[in-house]
Amino acid sequence: MDLKDLYRDVIVDHNRHPRNFGALQPADAQADGHNPLCGDRLTVYVNLEGDKIAQAKFDGAGCAISVASASLLTEAVKGKSRSEVQDLFEQIHALLTQQDAQADVDKLGKLAALSGVREFPARVKCASLCWHTLNAALDRADASKSASTPVSTPVSTE
Repeated sequence: MDLKDLYRDVIVDHNRHPRNFGALQPADAQADGHNPLCGDRLTVYVNLEGDKIAQAKFDGAGCAISVASASLLTEAVKGKSRSEVQDLFEQIHALLTQQDAQADVDKLGKLAALSGVREFPARVKCASLCWHTLNAALDRADASKSASTPVSTPVSTE
């Protein structure tokens, strides 16, 4: 299967059947993301066990690429440490924004399908919204542990 087929199949599947969709209550932290260019809105929720993401879910509505990217993200980050998630974020960001970035299917698995988004520059923010929102949630995770209620941080891709 080539990357174009992978892109089409994975995006369609994860949009029609998003994984880990719905609110996570209680969540250690959450963040709200909004892409004003196309109206995508989502909330990313995380629960942590030490430095690792034990659970990640998302809720909201958006275009097929936004929903599929969020679904892929929640599958990919479970069990990963914050540094592993940061490395993954940087790889995905490069795939979405650098024309010469190569998608290593063996290393990224289904996330490699996101490389197809860079062929549609107007959709890069759709695919990256959930990743920026996850970063905001992780940035606030420590603050939410010391607060009596989860911290919610708004994110915009403007």
